[in-house]
Amino acid sequence: MFTFLLVVHIIVAAALVAVILMQRSEGGGLASGGNPSGLMSARGAADFLTRMTSILATIFVVLSIALAALASVERAPTKIDTSLVGKTASGTAEPAPPANDPLAAAAAQGSAAPVNGAAPQ
Repeated sequence: MFTFLLVVHIIVAAALVAVILMQRSEGGGLASGGNPSGLMSARGAADFLTRMTSILATIFVVLSIALAALASVERAPTKIDTSLVGKTASGTAEPAPPANDPLAAAAAQGSAAPVNGAAPQ
C-alpha cells in the first residue's frame, strides 16, 4: 500500500510541475509560443491550467499527509524491546566501579568527599 501511494505521489508531483511550467507567467512561460487559436483559447487554457494546478496541489497535500501517517503506523514497533537494557555497545553488561575508587564512593554517598587526602576547602 505504501509503495503504491508513493508511486502515485511521484506521478502527481511530476504532473504538478508540468502544469505549473505550462502556465503563462509575466515573462511568457513555456506555453507562450505557437498559435493561441489551437484547441483552446488563451483564456480557456489559463482557466484549465489554474484549475488543474489547484486540483493537483490538493491531491499532492492529501497524499503527503496520508504517506506520513501510513509510514508512522507501519514502521512503529508493536512492543518495546527490553533485551538490551543494561548493555553497552560491545554487548556486555557495564562493569561495576572498583571497590577502592573514592570518586565512585563519594558519588554513591551524594557528597563531594576529598580525594587522596586533599584538604577540605
